[in-house]
Amino acid sequence: MAQEQAITLGPLASAPHDTWPVRLRRTAAHKPVGAVAAVLLLFVAVVSVLAPITAPYDPLELAVGPTVSAPSMQHWFGTDELGRDLLSRIIWGGQISITVSLVSVFIGKGIGALLGIMSAFYQGTMIDKAIQWLTDVLLALPVLVMAMAVVAVLGASMINVIGAISFTLIPSGVRVIRSQALSVMRNQYIDGARAVGAGDWRLMLLHVMPNCFAPFIIIISGSLGTAILAESSLSFLGLGVPPPFPTWGGMLSGGGRTYMTTAIWMAFAPGLVITFVILGFNVLGDALRDTLDPRLRQ
Repeated sequence: MAQEQAITLGPLASAPHDTWPVRLRRTAAHKPVGAVAAVLLLFVAVVSVLAPITAPYDPLELAVGPTVSAPSMQHWFGTDELGRDLLSRIIWGGQISITVSLVSVFIGKGIGALLGIMSAFYQGTMIDKAIQWLTDVLLALPVLVMAMAVVAVLGASMINVIGAISFTLIPSGVRVIRSQALSVMRNQYIDGARAVGAGDWRLMLLHVMPNCFAPFIIIISGSLGTAILAESSLSFLGLGVPPPFPTWGGMLSGGGRTYMTTAIWMAFAPGLVITFVILGFNVLGDALRDTLDPRLRQ
């Protein structure tokens, strides 16, 4: 009997567990479009981070080629009105645009998540009502208009652009995380932790917040495209990172708009990059939502 039991239980005991590469391949197989978007975004990020190596020219150097030159073997995306290489400026501009977007989203959604958890934890109190009232007010205002107002008051700089975009991203984070936190707080382990003397902040930070991680990742990925669009729009309107530092929106506003009819490549190249990056973030966000949301997995 003992030998038979050992034979029966042996395969179960030695069954291998899925490692993260296996789970990653399975997810990519189920969501091939999301996997393609992730690879595209990773490529753009790596090329931008390695700009000193990947960019063929200095983005600020003048007259590296003929002015307003069409795409060629020497300048793949052409040159602008000052003879600067457009490919190099797009690569270096990716550093600014992606950095501003990432930092803005993590700050804005991080603050929104904390406020959402506080609102759920103090449900029905003045704290909850105040947070929800402010959220309703901010959600009623257009995102770009709010960002423009903040930058117009504080001035155009990279820090102010990050602050403006972060401010506009807070309300949606409050709503999503509050809903998840209310669901988490119905679990018995929250009552158990409170019974053994856990304080409010300990409960929020150690018990509620970790269980809101999945929706937090979803709203992060879904907001990166919005942040890229907001940063590009501010730069296009002259309220973004000031020249001569290249940004994708600034390239559209400068020579791209001036030479729209005579040198279409000056607007086409940065516009195409913005479109693909925003599309990539949106597709990746949808794939992560479908993967992490248990209601959509069923």
